[in-house]
Amino acid sequence: MSNPDDPKPGGGRDWSVVVEDGVTKTNEPVSGAFAEPEAATRRHEPHEPSREHLPERLYEPRKAVHNKRIDGPFRRFKWLVMLVTLGIYYVTPWLRWDRGPYAPDQAVLVDLANRRFYMFSIEIWPHEFYFVAGLLIMAGIGLFLVTSAVGRAWCGYACPQTVWTDLFQHVDRFVDGDRNARVRLDAAPWTWGKVMRRAFKWSIYLVIGFWTGGAWIMYFADAPTLVHDFWRGEAAPVAYITVAILTLTTVTLGGFMREQVCIYMCPWPRIQTAMLDEKSLIVTYKDWRGEPRGSVKKAQKNPGQFGDCIDCVQCVQVCPTGIDIREGPQIGCITCALCIDACDKVMKDIGRPRGLIDYATLEDCEREAAGGEPKSPLRTLMRPRTIAYFMIWAGIGGALLFALGNRSHTELTVAPDRNPPFMLLSDGSVRNSYTLKLRNMESRPRDMEIAVEGLPGGVMWTDTIGRGEASPVQRVTVPADLVRQVRAYVAVPEGAASQQFTFRVTSLDAQRETDTVQTRFDAPEAE
Repeated sequence: MSNPDDPKPGGGRDWSVVVEDGVTKTNEPVSGAFAEPEAATRRHEPHEPSREHLPERLYEPRKAVHNKRIDGPFRRFKWLVMLVTLGIYYVTPWLRWDRGPYAPDQAVLVDLANRRFYMFSIEIWPHEFYFVAGLLIMAGIGLFLVTSAVGRAWCGYACPQTVWTDLFQHVDRFVDGDRNARVRLDAAPWTWGKVMRRAFKWSIYLVIGFWTGGAWIMYFADAPTLVHDFWRGEAAPVAYITVAILTLTTVTLGGFMREQVCIYMCPWPRIQTAMLDEKSLIVTYKDWRGEPRGSVKKAQKNPGQFGDCIDCVQCVQVCPTGIDIREGPQIGCITCALCIDACDKVMKDIGRPRGLIDYATLEDCEREAAGGEPKSPLRTLMRPRTIAYFMIWAGIGGALLFALGNRSHTELTVAPDRNPPFMLLSDGSVRNSYTLKLRNMESRPRDMEIAVEGLPGGVMWTDTIGRGEASPVQRVTVPADLVRQVRAYVAVPEGAASQQFTFRVTSLDAQRETDTVQTRFDAPEAE
């Protein structure tokens, strides 16, 4: 951009260009500003209203967020959620659950080798993936329910990014001190003391990241065995690769990127606007009560001229994403409510009522600004939209529980041979061949009875039971928690026609579970 003192073509100083605080700016309209990228404009288009602030840059370097320690009910709730969620994540693989001698005793296990998912007394087989799909649908609807009721409460308390970021921020406080000490340390030159402090802190980051990746792989194999093999260098290469990747991502996202993941990378802040309405509880600054801002001394000297906000910026200093909630709802607000704790503490200290920053709906804000009373939180939550979300969520959960409680642990599949469809035996009888798969979903071996029904004169034998012992009913043993494949041969007397019949399998135990499959018996056409 040209220097303001450079002469214009007609002579004289270029008064459309000014220098403020060492930054060159132009008074030309936005469309007519011919400036370098770092230049800013103070003017607006003729059809636009006047701008009170200079346009912000679309991209700018990250400003480190050093949030301040705070205590209060919402902070203590965050502590509780963090301890519970991290405890579940790190401890669950070590829990044991007795399923008998034929099944693993790890309480929660994703057994990829055998294609099983175990969760305490529940065992999910590959063909039952609809249970997993149902849980994912419930998770999505649950997220819609929480967001429509209390905003981004999931993001503020239970999201993995939030939980691990909170953990890393506590590490920062432990090593570097609270906010002011961390700000001073960041601005200080690199001395040996700063290098050692950073090395110590980042070593803790690596330990946390390593144990995060290590805990993840334990969900896919027996935890004690895997740990033993891992440290002896005998684990599968994929285990080491997975731990390395998760260590890197945990340290990068939770230790360094932090709020940038919530603001720039996560799609949910953009989606949540469709979930919120004027009846949703969100963290809100009550500007009609707080504005205009002024210190306590100013308010005492000029009664009635200032609001309750004393511009202490405590709400900004405790925010984990570094936003100013007083500027209204923003994409960076994760609804953690730490600003409420900070503001309530200040209000108590200066003798003013709490709730300058509080959970509130837009309807309640308008009502309260007009002098009315806000609704109770229970009445706010009990509205048609949240009730509908809850009923759908509960309905899916109830259907999954019903299906889980009534599913059979004995199943049969039948695949007839198509080439050739039948064979003529020496005695004139006709034989068809079938591949049967008997599924035993119990963690113990079971005897099962296979019967041929609806096929007059039909008898059956297998690869292990000779034709001399052929009969309409055969008995086989199916190993625990496995699918046994049986090669079955069915024969009928000479002259039989093609027809439908049924294979029936029955477990020979106290449960007496059965499953039937209808199939076709092929025979030569009569001349």
